[in-house]
Parts: sequence; structure tokens; C-alpha cells
Amino acid sequence: MKTFFPLVILCFLFQTALPQNKPITLENIFRENIFASHSVYGIRSMKDGEHYTTLEGRHIVKYVYRTGIVADTLFSLPDDSEYEIDRIYGYEFSSDERRILFYANVESVYRHSFLADYFVWDIPQKKLIPVSEKGSQQLADLSPDGSKVAFVRDNNLYIKTLGGEEFAVTDDGKRNEIINGAPDWVYEEEFGFSKAFEWSPDGRRIAWMRFDEREVPLFEMTEYGDRLYPEYYSFKYPKAGEKNSTVSVHVYDLQNRKTLTVDVGDERDQYIPRIKWTADPTQLCVIRLNRLQNRADILTTNVVVGETKILYTETNRYYVDEVNDDFVNFTPDGKYFYMMSERSGYNHIYLHDMKTGKPIRAITSGNYDVASLLGYHPKTKRFYYVAADESPLRRNVFSVSIDGKKPLKISSRSGTNHAVFSDNYRYFINYYSNADTPLRVELYDANGRLIRTLEDNATLVERTEEYGFVHKELMTIETRSGIKLNAYMMKPANSEPGKRYPLMMFVYGGPGSQQAADGWDNGMAWKQMLVQKGYVVACVDNRGTGFRGEEFRKCTYMQLGKFEVQDQIDAAVYFGGLPYIDASRIGIFGWSYGGYMSSLCLTIGADVFKLGVAVAPVTNWRFYDSVYTERYMRTPQENPSGYDDNSPINHAEKLKGKFLLVHGSADDNVHFQNTMVFAERLVQAERQFDMQIYPDKNHGIRGGNTSRHLYTRITEFILNNL
Repeated sequence: MKTFFPLVILCFLFQTALPQNKPITLENIFRENIFASHSVYGIRSMKDGEHYTTLEGRHIVKYVYRTGIVADTLFSLPDDSEYEIDRIYGYEFSSDERRILFYANVESVYRHSFLADYFVWDIPQKKLIPVSEKGSQQLADLSPDGSKVAFVRDNNLYIKTLGGEEFAVTDDGKRNEIINGAPDWVYEEEFGFSKAFEWSPDGRRIAWMRFDEREVPLFEMTEYGDRLYPEYYSFKYPKAGEKNSTVSVHVYDLQNRKTLTVDVGDERDQYIPRIKWTADPTQLCVIRLNRLQNRADILTTNVVVGETKILYTETNRYYVDEVNDDFVNFTPDGKYFYMMSERSGYNHIYLHDMKTGKPIRAITSGNYDVASLLGYHPKTKRFYYVAADESPLRRNVFSVSIDGKKPLKISSRSGTNHAVFSDNYRYFINYYSNADTPLRVELYDANGRLIRTLEDNATLVERTEEYGFVHKELMTIETRSGIKLNAYMMKPANSEPGKRYPLMMFVYGGPGSQQAADGWDNGMAWKQMLVQKGYVVACVDNRGTGFRGEEFRKCTYMQLGKFEVQDQIDAAVYFGGLPYIDASRIGIFGWSYGGYMSSLCLTIGADVFKLGVAVAPVTNWRFYDSVYTERYMRTPQENPSGYDDNSPINHAEKLKGKFLLVHGSADDNVHFQNTMVFAERLVQAERQFDMQIYPDKNHGIRGGNTSRHLYTRITEFILNNL
């Protein structure tokens, strides 16, 4: 990496008496919600780049970038509509901006996907058009000319000509068997997309992915509700080493009504994590990833003649990471494609020739990671991106020319920055925070000059002072094996000289993640409440976490849990050696991957940790999905010891101290099975523990009074036992 925080020799500074601050309560946090930060949502740049729109309740409002003046209200939900519409959840414009597609009446399917009723508002005609009246839709998308809408219903792909016919492109869709135009569960969760179809740039064709999941094992969850007899919800979920969906790619020509099947190779046990049209409407790009995920092929298909070729192949001795929307994109002139790659050991942007696929140059370079790609402006030939250049703990916004020379930092505040640019790249809206500053949303020009503030969370800033939020101190600690780890700590404001305080550590720790960063933590209020009650709060990013280069992130390959848990144990030993920490009272809390970590810390690290809270933990990687788990571990058949050596269920007899195990019974991601198997192992090992189950709740464990109940339970557990 480029820079590190110097090793901090911690001195606990005892402060003089301060005015009494208001006590933070669970009621404040979860019922009154007074510590929630506000943002600006639903922003869309208009094509002229001088105006943007926002979603404001029942209205879509057009603003002038430069002045913030309202230029127009483009749409308002009518009070007397003949259609039942609860509210606008999201929207998009047609390319000529004469029509707005929006959706309402949302019903969740999985964590990210949903059913909804879609409508089109014709601005010139002031006419509201339902996309379909034959049932709810998924993923509706306007054609480039705004004359048609494609959508998914009942696992089939449909096209509706606005004001005209609705017809099915496919007819073989069937639940738990065939899906057209939408991903299966594991693709949606792990490859991060919900829409598996794309209009060609000229609107003449539509490409889609077909998922044949008939051989994928079925997983069933019990749904309790208030029924006399519970019901069962079943869906296809490929666990590590099990069969995945077979995915094919097809292109439908709207003029001749014919379908082309794209040649994606003879191998069927592979992934297709993205399809994208190039600048040429006859050329479709398909990303093909082998099951080991260490080889990604960029394929291009001429959809007129059906010829497919490999444009470029990316390989990695561990795995090709983050095959997402940033992985490959195309310049509008058709000359180049640009991609994200770790070929230098850090994540950077590379330019390639579109005809030959050969690399031309690195657009960015250095011992730091590019965190995200924000766009490319064809007129100025500049790329825009976010990078952890200053430190792994911070993010800055940059632009750089296509020749890779003289990158320009255009964000001015030190901390965490992320930008959304206008279509002409003359303006950007920056989302900024740091360790002690809640989110600020500000408008800048392309040179980084502040024009105006859209949201400063001034009320929340006042509340943090009124309730005595303490400083979140960023630091670097060194483990017993000499590894330097990034961390943060928060300490009680009015400490007593000579007193030792209990320590509560927070962990996630999964591959590529980051929690110790110079940014606002949305869970800050609850942690500050613990600090008010006399706890020191700390968090450490162990080996395997992100933004410190490939080797640091991928050193956990084939043995998840081994180094991460050792780092957390070493961090606890380090903190326990400080003069103001009571080493006999160290606890740890984690959710999901963090729950896996805290479970291991209370078993393998039981001599160091005296209390642990594990929410929705993975307790055996054999129980988790194929895409995520095999990326880091390969299959259980190839790597049985990697799966078993660091599974909490295999260390149940080592549990000491106080342990709270929490899970939602309807968790479709980390299945309730993980907790039930671990609980049984603990019982048979004669280890006592506490358990909290949330009926019919998913991985987020929320809804109604659930969050407040959950954090009341955890808070009381910590206060009573640490």
C-alpha cells in the first residue's frame, strides 16, 4: 500500500469534568430514530447535464444543477387515479426523456428482487399507461426509443408495445425449474444483479439469460405466521460443491421474431455473471467464468451471423474478484473496452483494443486499490473513479485522461467520498462523511469547486454533541506475528484514573470487506450508547479484508477463518495489554460473516474472549452457497480440511464464557440450519449458551418492533455478562 497510519502508542487521556450529556437510549435509536442520517435519493441526471431529477414522495421534480432552482415537476401521483398506486419506489426515463417508467405496490421476492406494478407516464400527453394488467411484473425496462417495455412475469420474458400488444418472448418458464430474464437465487446474491436481460442500443433486439435450475438441490424453509399448520417455502439453493444452474444466453430479434442461441462454449458447469451490449448493436458481450472462478473470458458474439470469439481472458492464481458492472465496459466510439483488474497486485483500470483484445495501457497505477469506476466521458476522453490512494481508510474521487497521465483529484474533503456525475460531467454530487461527521451531500463542478450543499445532517450533528458522542479514533495495531492491522477505538469520555474498562469488539472480517475506515458508521449510536455505559468499543480489520492490495486480501484463500480469527485474538490480546482495558472482560459481536468470526473467537479464542454475540452466523461453509464459498475455498470435495478445520461446529467443546446465538428462522441467505446444527453440537458438548430466534425473519432480522427487540436482547446480554 502507499501509506499507513503510524503505529499508535495509545495513551488514555483522562479528561476533566464535562457538562452532563443526555443519555443515549434504545428508545432514541430504534423507536424515535433520532440518530438516523438523511441523504438525497432518486437522483437522475437529465441528458443535457444541466438538470437533474429527484424523487420526493409522490413527485418527480426537475432541478437546475447550478442553482438548485426547481425547473419543473415532471410527474405527480394523481389522487384520483383509476389505478391503485401506493407510492413511487423508483423510476427511469426513456432516452428521449418524453416518458417515465416507475414502479409501485412492491412485494419482496428475495433480498434484492421484487414484484411490482409498473407504469409509464407520457409527459407530452400527460397520460398514465400501465405496463400490464395481467399480473405484477419484475424488472421492467424501457426500450431505447421508449416505445416498448420488456419485463419478467412467472419466469418468462415479455415485451409490451405501449398502447399496443403484449407478447411473450419465452414460454418455458416454471418456478424452481426454468427462469428467463432474471437470475436464480445465487446469481442475484453473489454476482449482484437482478435483471438478466438487455436491450440492444438500437432497440431492435433483446438479449437474455436462461437459468435451468432443475438439477439444483431444493431448499425448504418453514413459515410459521399465525397458521394452525405451518407452510413451507421452497427454492433452489446450490450449496458448496452441489450442482448449479445451467445458464444459456439468447437474443430475440423483434423484426423477424427469431431467437438466436449464443455459443458460450461446451462447458455447462460454469458461470455467466454478465451480458452487455457493446457500442455496436450487432455485438453482444458475454462474460464467462469457470467454476473455480480463476479464469474469466470476455466473449463477443455477432448476433447477425451467430459467430462468437474470445476477446480477452483474465486469469488469477487465486480467483478473479468482483466480476460485476465495473469489470468490463466499452467506449461509445467502439474502439476500446476498459476493465478492472488486479494484474499488478492492486485493483486498477486498464484500456484494451476492441478489435484485438490486447492491453493498450494501465489507466491507473500505484500501490493502492481503485474502489469503483464512476464513468467515462467520451468528449473529454476522461475516466472518473474512486480510489483508496491516500490510505486504505479513505476514498477520494479522481479523473484521469485516456492516456493515463496526470490523474486529477477532484474531491476536497479527507474521509470517504463517492460521486454521481451529471451526463455532461460538468457537475457531480458528492456523498461525503468521515469518522466523526455524518453524511454530507454536496454539489460540485467538474473542477471540484463547491456550488451548494444539498444535505448536511445539521440536526444529527447537533444531536451527536448534545448526546456526547465521543471521537472515533483510527489507528494501526501490530499483531504478535508482526502483521499491521487497521482499527478504530472509542473510549468513555469521563474516565476514572486507574480504572480498567471492559472492551466490546465488533467484527465482520469477510473477504474484501472493510469496517475500520474514515467514514460515518450507521450503527454509531448503539456503539456510542455502550461507550456511555462504560465500555471501550473497538473494531479491527483482519487479514483478508479489502483495500490493501491483492496479497493481503487473498492470503485467506482455501482456509477461511484461520488467519482472520488469529488476528482478532491477537488484537484482543493487544488491547488487553493497555492500562485502561480489563483483559478479563473482552467481548466480541458479529453478524453473518462476523457471526462466524465471533463464534470462532468464543471457541478457538475462548481463553481471550469472555463474551460473544453471533447473529446469523455461518457455522460450516458446507452449508453456504456455491458461488461465494467456492470462490474462496474451492469445493468441499477438493478442500475438505479447509472447510472443516475452521468451522465453529467442529470446535463446540471449546466454548467458554457467555455466548448468545441469534438467527431469523426464514433466513434465505445464511440458513437457520447453521445455528441449529451448532446449537446441537454445543448441547452434546455440554456447553451452556443463550439463544434468540426470530420467527419468519430473514437475514436482516427486521420489521415492526424486531430491531428494537433484538438490540434490547443483545444490550442486556452485554450489560449483564461483561
